[in-house]
Amino acid sequence: MGEGARHAALMFAAGVGIPLLAALNANLGQRIGTPVAAGVVLFAVAFASALVVLLTTGGAGALAKVPGQPPVLFLAGCLVAFYVLSITFVAPRFGLANAILFVLLGQLVSAAVIDATGLMGLAARPVSAVRLLGLAVMAVGVFLSQRG
Repeated sequence: MGEGARHAALMFAAGVGIPLLAALNANLGQRIGTPVAAGVVLFAVAFASALVVLLTTGGAGALAKVPGQPPVLFLAGCLVAFYVLSITFVAPRFGLANAILFVLLGQLVSAAVIDATGLMGLAARPVSAVRLLGLAVMAVGVFLSQRG
């Protein structure tokens, strides 16, 4: 399996995990009475898991470089918290499929903007008419899924 195929498989698995994460954490939030507490538990478990991977792969030395990084880069943590807390709150009320469809649509639009602008030093890729058509089809799909 080539590097591109391995990356695709890894990202597919991550994509499969997002609705599972949402469903599990939404259920935990309902059981313990608050989505915010469920988010805190999720982040504690995620931190412990990431720490184990960091320590077992020998990458702990990289933490010494963290203090010198631009503060804007730490916004990523806030965005993850926003996603987890919002999906944990919204999924039980709006439906998991509906919530994930809007998350996916937001991801596609955001990715297209980031690609088009090369935001944060990523390679700029023009957004073609075909890609815009794909985004439009996705938006129509989200709308149609809300009707039924």
